[in-house]
Amino acid sequence: MGLRAHARRLFAGRVRYQVTAAGLLFVAAILLVGIAAFASANNLLFLLLAAMLATLMISGFVSRLSLAGLQVDLLIPEHVSARQPVTGLIAVTNTKHWLPSFSIHLAGAEGSAVTTELYFPVIAGGSRLEESADLRFGRRGMHTENSFQVSTRFPFGFTERRILVTLERDVLVYPPVEPRPGFEELLTELAGDLAAHYRGRGNDFYRIRPYEAFESARHVDWRATAHTGLLQVREFAREQEQTVEVFLDRCAGGAPDWFEQAVDCCAFITWSVASRGARVRLRTQTADLRAPDQTDIYGILKYLALVEPVDVSLALPFPDNDTSFQIVITLDARRAENSAWHNARVLAGDAFSTPGGGSDRG
Repeated sequence: MGLRAHARRLFAGRVRYQVTAAGLLFVAAILLVGIAAFASANNLLFLLLAAMLATLMISGFVSRLSLAGLQVDLLIPEHVSARQPVTGLIAVTNTKHWLPSFSIHLAGAEGSAVTTELYFPVIAGGSRLEESADLRFGRRGMHTENSFQVSTRFPFGFTERRILVTLERDVLVYPPVEPRPGFEELLTELAGDLAAHYRGRGNDFYRIRPYEAFESARHVDWRATAHTGLLQVREFAREQEQTVEVFLDRCAGGAPDWFEQAVDCCAFITWSVASRGARVRLRTQTADLRAPDQTDIYGILKYLALVEPVDVSLALPFPDNDTSFQIVITLDARRAENSAWHNARVLAGDAFSTPGGGSDRG
């Protein structure tokens, strides 16, 4: 199910026009014929002048009539990410029952998400035409309107008449979930840390390591023991479901650019680990979201689409689940070090914008 936006009929809008090169030539020809007609008092020249003036007037009327009675609809997918191209559907309906509209151009206005220019040679009276269009939203957050320009040069191309159409509908745009430079390297490091965090007794083989006191002899790997001369045991991945807890520190009011990168990193990490089947918990000083227990991953992305930094200093809350794999994204690493997040992987400063960044786990 998508988001649908309706524009008012173009007949009610303010039509602007621009004289084309052909129009300037035609006006110059009218002036020359008019001067010649008055200079010579030739009736044929006066008839020709009248015909040319009538053609110019009829051209403007027909051009205005082509734009009249058009209705524009825009269908946008339900889930949209910033800076990622998405395909929408633009539909143009001619509400004039008998009169067609000719040579209609649609193009995105300045600042519009619509990046495709569409052309409809003819739209029959009472008909509806649909075309796919590329859209690209430059930022996350709530977009309340989307504008593009509808124009025509029909019938003679003397003028281009156009109108600005504004589609008023709230569209929530998520942060991008595609990797930025350094994100994939960071995810690889986090995947290794995650596997190490959840090593234990289970069904999936993890590694062979030295025997520890009071461990059961049934886990001893005798071949590795014979090879090394020391008792070696097989270690398996823990059977419990993996949970990744990401804490986003909102105290970054003085660094809005960093906060936008932090939100992008947070969206990429949560989306990636959720896609791999792990449970995700997103926390800030004011929110606590769990997927899939309380919401789905799109619920987390909706929160990240609207979250803003705060100027006041808010303390980091205590972690309440020691078994989860914890990640803290903060502008100042000392805030995490001075809190109870001792076992968390801390991503501070530009840690997520350069490969291999971030502090080690405690």
